[in-house]
Amino acid sequence: MERKSFASMDCSVAQCLEVVGEWWSMLIIRDTFMGVTRFEDFQRRLGISRNILRDRLNSLVNAGVLVRVPYSEHPPRDDYTLTQKGRDLWPILTTMRQWGDKYAAPSGPPIELTHTWCGKTTHVEMICDECGEPVSSRDVKAVVGAGRDARNYLASKS
Repeated sequence: MERKSFASMDCSVAQCLEVVGEWWSMLIIRDTFMGVTRFEDFQRRLGISRNILRDRLNSLVNAGVLVRVPYSEHPPRDDYTLTQKGRDLWPILTTMRQWGDKYAAPSGPPIELTHTWCGKTTHVEMICDECGEPVSSRDVKAVVGAGRDARNYLASKS
């Protein structure tokens, strides 16, 4: 089954999925956050075929999520490290893990992330930029953003 491209869709969620929506991509990013940087280590940990891993790594490099850092000339070998764009996926990955812990881990979380400073378990929570209060989906409304022509968007909804 061929994967649909979201490249032309005017939606930030679709654009994010265009970059990291293929399931191996998020697992590669997860492992990179956990310190994995080498092709062989990704392949061993994930059990992914070499050609799919190569394609996913190339895609993440081309999207600016990972960068190649050479560590050997003979034979040529690279480490794959997160760029700032890649590191900005941390809250998304952590929220996915929290959801999996709650709904898909019947024996409890396989890992817990603790704050190195105080040693307590951490979690991602959405808060309001202005007042600092926690926010749920019932506390927000969608409005036209700066990246969309409001006249065209509102006309298409009539």
